Amino acid sequence: INNPVNTTATLSLKEDMNPLLLQVFRSVVWVYSVITFLPWYFFSGAGTNLERARRIKARSISGHPAGPYRAINSQEKLVAWLHPGVDSLDKVFEYAARKFPERDCLGTRQVLSEEDELQPNGKVFKKVILGNYNWLSYDEAYQTAKCFGSGLAALGQKPRCNIAIFCETRAEWIIAAQACFMYNFPLVTLYSTLGPTAIAHGLNETEVTHIITSKDLLQSRLKAILCDVPRLQYIIVVDRKPTTWPDIPRGIMVYNMDTVQDLGSKPENSEYCCSPMPSDIAVIMYTSGSTGIPKGVMISHSNIIAGITGMAERIPNLDETDTYIGYLPLAHVLELSAELVCISHGCRIGYSSPQTLADQSTKIKKGSKGDTSVLRPTLMAAVPEIMDRIYKNVMTKVEGMSSFQRTLFVLAYNYKMEQISKGYSTPLCDSLVFKRVRALLGGNTRVLLSGGAPLSAATQRFMNICLCCPVGQGYGLTETCGAGTISEVWDYSTGRVGAPLVCSEITLKDWEEGGYYSTDKPNPRGEILLGGPNVTMGYYKNESKNREDFFVDENGQRWFCTGDIGEFHPDGCLKIIDRKKDLVKLQAGEYVSLGKVEAVLKNCALIDNICAYANSDQSYVISFVVPNHKQLTVLAEQMHVRGTWEEICNSTEMEKEVLRIITEAAISAKLERFEIPKKIRLSAEPWTPETGLVTDAFKLKRKELKSHYQEDIERMYGGK
Repeated sequence: INNPVNTTATLSLKEDMNPLLLQVFRSVVWVYSVITFLPWYFFSGAGTNLERARRIKARSISGHPAGPYRAINSQEKLVAWLHPGVDSLDKVFEYAARKFPERDCLGTRQVLSEEDELQPNGKVFKKVILGNYNWLSYDEAYQTAKCFGSGLAALGQKPRCNIAIFCETRAEWIIAAQACFMYNFPLVTLYSTLGPTAIAHGLNETEVTHIITSKDLLQSRLKAILCDVPRLQYIIVVDRKPTTWPDIPRGIMVYNMDTVQDLGSKPENSEYCCSPMPSDIAVIMYTSGSTGIPKGVMISHSNIIAGITGMAERIPNLDETDTYIGYLPLAHVLELSAELVCISHGCRIGYSSPQTLADQSTKIKKGSKGDTSVLRPTLMAAVPEIMDRIYKNVMTKVEGMSSFQRTLFVLAYNYKMEQISKGYSTPLCDSLVFKRVRALLGGNTRVLLSGGAPLSAATQRFMNICLCCPVGQGYGLTETCGAGTISEVWDYSTGRVGAPLVCSEITLKDWEEGGYYSTDKPNPRGEILLGGPNVTMGYYKNESKNREDFFVDENGQRWFCTGDIGEFHPDGCLKIIDRKKDLVKLQAGEYVSLGKVEAVLKNCALIDNICAYANSDQSYVISFVVPNHKQLTVLAEQMHVRGTWEEICNSTEMEKEVLRIITEAAISAKLERFEIPKKIRLSAEPWTPETGLVTDAFKLKRKELKSHYQEDIERMYGGK
């Protein structure tokens, strides 16, 4: 297990070529390696990389296999802040503005023009042509936030009274948030894809009178529910235009952000100031929970500071020369923490969106540049959904190459995998073969952070090899400020989430029902309990849930019971192996972990997304599958099944064939007989947050999926 790459054999690509040529190629590579090895080895420090990857990263401070486990460099004490005395978020921003006043802080691309593009199928797509990034310096961003905060105070917003933000990821979001941190207005964050009842619930539960939003969201989402939020008095729109708003209910005033800033810059309004205490609430973050109505998590200033301190420690050489690309929802703890990590270190943040990220993105006009090509970021956070998309796109392009090009790519891929498993790098392969793939993200990425859901081993390995940068897989929850564990950049093993951060400790609690115990061999297993200064203050107005999920130990430290099942490896790294809520007992008494079945089958090239389902009064598992468009179309051609995409997905022949392929994949991945789906349903529609079938972090909403496919469930179980 201590071997940094323990899955090499299963992740190499198939080499289809003449065995004689293959032998010649291997001999040439061997000669090249021998000649270049010694000088390269001494200059690159490869030996230390391998040592680092193999060393013990965390250990149990009690000596018991259950823990608590702490990182090697925080065995004595958990770390709670970056700089002494900088104990609230307004001070973090002030520290950065003083240290890096002239450096670029927040960047936004100029929209030069928009046009409609007619697609071959008759649909019209909106395309944008974007210019360069325009930057606000740290000092300008700080002053803008200060004026905006004092403008909000002039409009009657009181300290320690909640204010809401409902807005896309953009520079104005962070400016508004910093303003609220300075003036001690707890910030209520809502996902832009939440349904109308969930949005109204969040706004009413937190009793907000002011909301910060964008023109688009006001018109598309908020307008419809304004009458259901009686306390709301002020809407602040972050866009400059329009300035007049027809059909807004009486009693609600609409202001533009600029107007509020102007109001705040007047001398008579600059007196308002109320610095927060470290224990004051900074954010009430509504989680787009996979079950029921969203819960608001209360996060204090000191919680966030502890979380970002832990995260920053895992990013080597993080400093003001780094550039981060922000495009994930800022209402999600992963993105908010990542951006605050950057701000605390003087990095610049350029904004983007999933539709404009790369040259091939949906909104970018053919021939013009996506955001990564213009910004060329060094740091990036991504959810597995986006990485899976890049992986599948590149693999599809590889399939379409000439046989010579494809062979070269496969040989280089397998050679590099062998090298990185020994801790070595491959500069020649990188510049000759992988440079073009690396250019997809701008060509400068040095660390990719993955969170939000498990990343498949194949995708993680692909990112390491083709994007020539390490992927740090992290594990954390809104309830722990997104902080928990992050794998080290030189640890190239897959499927693990790394060791606890310096701000956290982890204990494993036995779970009898699932059969997980800390005494299990070879590795201790159990429910993950996370403790530390980053564990939040609980759910807003939800005492019963707080008693269930949070507790304080005899030392006064807070803990959160995650409901996830993990195991610790001998080097102190954690692997997530199950989830309490995903466990279903079949008719014959076998327990099936739906999450485990999905994780295994998601590696199948035919599958873009999958939801396993089991009924306790039945003896087998069934699954809903969103197939990969290209792969299924090729399969349909081979089987002579013709028709529209919907007809192909609804074809029983295709269903049977896909089930056969899935079953083979499940058997080779050693799933138990009762875990393998017996029947499947191919879904022609993808699952997106907009359809309400997955959360913003693309986690499955099992309840919604169940009601959406109720008829199919009855058919697959009732034999109808």
